[in-house]
Amino acid sequence: MAACDMKKQQHQQEQDLFSSPAQPSPIQEGFMQKFRLYQTLSKFYMIGRDKSRTYWRVLKIDRTEPSELHMREDSTTYTERECSDLLRRIHEGNRSTGGLKFVTTCYGIVGFIKFLGPYYMLLITKRRQIGAICGHTVYAITKSEMIPLPNAATRSKIVNFRSENRYRKLLCMVDLTKDFFFSYSYHVMRSLQKNMCDNDTGPDLYDSMFVWNEYMTRGTRNLLHNTIWTVALVYGFFKQETLSLSGRDFKLTLIARRSRHYAGTRYLKRGVNENGKVANDVETEQILFEDVPEDFPVQISSVVQNRGSIPLFWFQETSRLNLKPDIILSKRDQTYEATRLHFENLAERYGNPIIILDLIKTQEKKPRESILRTEFANAIEFINKDLSEENRLRFLHWDLNKHSRSKATNVLFSLGKVATYALNLTGFFYCQVTPAIRSEGCLKLPTFECTAASNVDPLRHFDPAVEKQYNNDNGESDNSEGKTNGCNYVSNDYLKPTMFQKGVLRTNCIDCLDRTNVAQYAYGLAALGHQLHALGVTNSTKIDLDDPLAEELMGFYERMGDTLAHQYGGSAAHNKIFSERRGQWKAAIQSQEFFRTLQRYYSNAYMDAEKQNAINVFLGYFQPLEGRPDIWELDSYQHYYVGRNGESYVGDSGRSLFQRSFSDGNILHESQFPLSTRSIGKGLSKSNLSNQSKEGSKVLSESTPEMSTCQSDLTYSRYAQTVPTRQLFVEMQRDRSLEQQNADTYDCSNFVDLDWLSSSGNSCEEEFLDRSLFTNSPIGGLSSENVVSDIVGETTPLSSEGGCSMNVGISVTSQGTANTGAEASYSDAQSCVVVEELSDSFVRWVNYGETLCH
Repeated sequence: MAACDMKKQQHQQEQDLFSSPAQPSPIQEGFMQKFRLYQTLSKFYMIGRDKSRTYWRVLKIDRTEPSELHMREDSTTYTERECSDLLRRIHEGNRSTGGLKFVTTCYGIVGFIKFLGPYYMLLITKRRQIGAICGHTVYAITKSEMIPLPNAATRSKIVNFRSENRYRKLLCMVDLTKDFFFSYSYHVMRSLQKNMCDNDTGPDLYDSMFVWNEYMTRGTRNLLHNTIWTVALVYGFFKQETLSLSGRDFKLTLIARRSRHYAGTRYLKRGVNENGKVANDVETEQILFEDVPEDFPVQISSVVQNRGSIPLFWFQETSRLNLKPDIILSKRDQTYEATRLHFENLAERYGNPIIILDLIKTQEKKPRESILRTEFANAIEFINKDLSEENRLRFLHWDLNKHSRSKATNVLFSLGKVATYALNLTGFFYCQVTPAIRSEGCLKLPTFECTAASNVDPLRHFDPAVEKQYNNDNGESDNSEGKTNGCNYVSNDYLKPTMFQKGVLRTNCIDCLDRTNVAQYAYGLAALGHQLHALGVTNSTKIDLDDPLAEELMGFYERMGDTLAHQYGGSAAHNKIFSERRGQWKAAIQSQEFFRTLQRYYSNAYMDAEKQNAINVFLGYFQPLEGRPDIWELDSYQHYYVGRNGESYVGDSGRSLFQRSFSDGNILHESQFPLSTRSIGKGLSKSNLSNQSKEGSKVLSESTPEMSTCQSDLTYSRYAQTVPTRQLFVEMQRDRSLEQQNADTYDCSNFVDLDWLSSSGNSCEEEFLDRSLFTNSPIGGLSSENVVSDIVGETTPLSSEGGCSMNVGISVTSQGTANTGAEASYSDAQSCVVVEELSDSFVRWVNYGETLCH
């Protein structure tokens, strides 16, 4: 009874301490970034302060309930002296039980987690600065600590000590000191464009797909309704360096954000899940801004691209006997519902167009990658049938492996041409940031309307005449007050209007590591040329591959590729193309590639299962429970193939319902798989891909879209669909079954002329300008996907062995004249247009329907 009375008296004393005469005051603008943790026998006290040491806050965490999380935030804002007085009174009130003891200094709470016993608190105890964006510092973790909440006496009562200890070790396999980064004042989980457009703050930011401690901070956010005590961790890559160009210093930043959805290791996470989330989903952002003093406005630009696994139901089983395990393709999603959900989500986050660059093999002696290539093409074409012309998925299937072996093909040059074309369609983000916006705790254009993003023409920054007008403006034009695209600046100097990125380039290969990284470098190099031009550094938008700046950027992407490859694949990336570009010795390259292949094989075969378990526990995808099997006792498929409503795609024995072929061919079929009846009779929703919200902030939403349940006449077979007419660029045939996949397949696209891509006469920029004369002409209807828009006439679909079909409704002469034929009509426009420098192959293709695939 005496002990009980002592505890009650102690509890009352602590309650009285938090009823101190200090007057409550609202939290000032800013944030807390340094904390001190103290403990008594029954409580933890977290004391936090801001950078300028102007205000102090107190968080009290209960230690008496080992299996429950209880905390309370003191609503009072203290001064440093008031906070010291409070701690002294807490110590005096708990002197009989040991008083108040200092535990550690920390820089934020990562979160709280529970296994089979008590809760644990994860803290950042050391940090280091790795960069800054407009004055907002970005940090990496150099040391972390996991502290159990209950006191030692309570912890000694843990029943399953052995399993508890194993879970703790498992969690530590997710090394917070490697590739995690955070910022107190900058929302590093979002792109620069979204940060400037959107003023969302608070707990909702943790719902981002790129915040890896969302699960661990969920309890804290629900109890406190704020995030001032926690930090949002992003996993991926961050690198920033200074570039000196033309006597000016610039900060080049490369950020890769790895999605927490469907996250895991190479062979244990493949393809797409039923919510449209894909494996190895990474957003890459390239930011460039001038390094100027804080009192000066700064020009800043960014461009975003995406990589992710092929959004189909496919997987590979880890094999210790085979360096290349069989690819197993499921056919359960007959209407490509999950694939559509994936692209809907991309459209919501980035807007249209969605440009797909597929780099997997198209020709193989034993079909393997090529089967996924064909099925992916089928899915794209199926989805496109329900989309309007301007919102259709743009795709290019280009066998990088084949072209890299060809001496006639300069892979980086060709990819640079594709990148330039894609960049023209999506644009990039550019704005000027005033000193007030750069202040810590605020990064948003003051009167910015995100709706401007939907009206902006991404082609604008390619117009030399417009750029010249901007550069030569004396400030007396209609925009002299600085009102452009919703931005309201008052300045004596003319400010260029803000430009926006609308749409994204999505690149994939099989692993989305090695080949994908080469393509992303090519896109980054093309974007960097336009970013430097927008910032007024260069007169040209093109950076030659031999330019030292291209070599420096290659180092950025090579480092990023190695980091992402280690995270997903277990070894550094295969950088053969980069090594050859640098002129490294061929034997040394082969030796390095062989070593990395063995390293990746060992990691996949012997390490990935445990690593996957750690990721699942860290992200909360597996939560240990008493009386249930532990995670290491389960087959990987038992916590891997779980559908949207909890249905499991495993049999009673725990084995997958998929089967592989016993033939030497690698792929194949599945067993009697229960096709979900929900996919029958459902059409494809047009709500997100075809009808984008007029508000830019909605376009950038990361929430998973709802599925439409509109009825249609779709059946199990998707090969009965008819091919739409009045379309010029190629689309993939779908009337082939899997048994016919041994036939050769070829490169194919519905937005890029492959003859132009394979040519090497003009530079990328020159050839792009030549082509834009045609695609932007009146007869082109301002569409890069269909150069015959609103032309009435009979068209005949043509097909080729390469699996491509096209419809031709005009003719072009070798002099470049386009004719629509006797039956064609075009209201209030000329029926022909002179186009310069059209290639002979392009003329033959338009006139005679020859295939664009080769």
